[in-house]
Amino acid sequence: MPLLFTIPITTGGSFECTSPASQVYLLSFESPPDNRLTTPFINAFNLALDIIEQSNGLELKHFNDTPGFSEKTWLPFYERILTYPMPTIALINGHGFAGGWILAMFHDYRVQNPSRGFLCLNEIDIGMVISNPLLSIYREKVQSPNTYRAIVLEGKRFTAQQALQEGLVDAVGGLDDALKLSNERSLISKAKSGVWGSLKEGMYRETLNLLKNTQENTLWREEVEKKKLEKAKQGLQKIGCWEKNGKNITDDKSQRSSSAMPNGPTGLLEREDGDTYQSPIGGPLLEP
Repeated sequence: MPLLFTIPITTGGSFECTSPASQVYLLSFESPPDNRLTTPFINAFNLALDIIEQSNGLELKHFNDTPGFSEKTWLPFYERILTYPMPTIALINGHGFAGGWILAMFHDYRVQNPSRGFLCLNEIDIGMVISNPLLSIYREKVQSPNTYRAIVLEGKRFTAQQALQEGLVDAVGGLDDALKLSNERSLISKAKSGVWGSLKEGMYRETLNLLKNTQENTLWREEVEKKKLEKAKQGLQKIGCWEKNGKNITDDKSQRSSSAMPNGPTGLLEREDGDTYQSPIGGPLLEP
């Protein structure tokens, strides 16, 4: 398999681009110690994408290194993968946890190793809130609401066969299976019309809008967390009053509710002034 080029990662490791078949490009990477999505990693990945895109005579989009990892590097990187003008296949040869799986979901197709590794969003277990744009790609690509719930709220680990059954991956296997998928679906020829990326922009419009409106997402999250904190404080105050009063409800509304008791099988409730009225469970209305 011919090696086309190598891109070093400034913090260690590198990207290698090979061509396992005509007009098929395989990007492999190693970024010790555990292939985390850092700024140097993403910069090297972007440069590799630039080279591949340029080699096919398509218009380039360059991302500059500017302060603000999430707004300027991380989310624009996902946007580029999602709208890349050539078909992309994520070959998952081991564990795909958190950011690794999210990156794979932004590809057009996914092929998972059948004998090694799980797919999992483990943010629920480590107490991390997943940002709206990253949740959105799962909403748009996961077929079943129950599966989506299991991914986000349960941190379920999917084997390759389970992922295939749920439509989370398109095939199981290795590089040969990825090439087979490309051939069976004529992916190389599909990109030649020049609208592959444009069609995806329409397909995943919700996710793209969220990726672009990072400031709005941040403000929304801050406002939500602020309201939750205020409600939590109010709740603690109510609990304090409840414990101070011997764990009895003391507000007037609650006293009125607790003083109205069912009066026998007729379904009547008695008010404090002695009048009776019909309860929600039925029964004849008796005048005093």
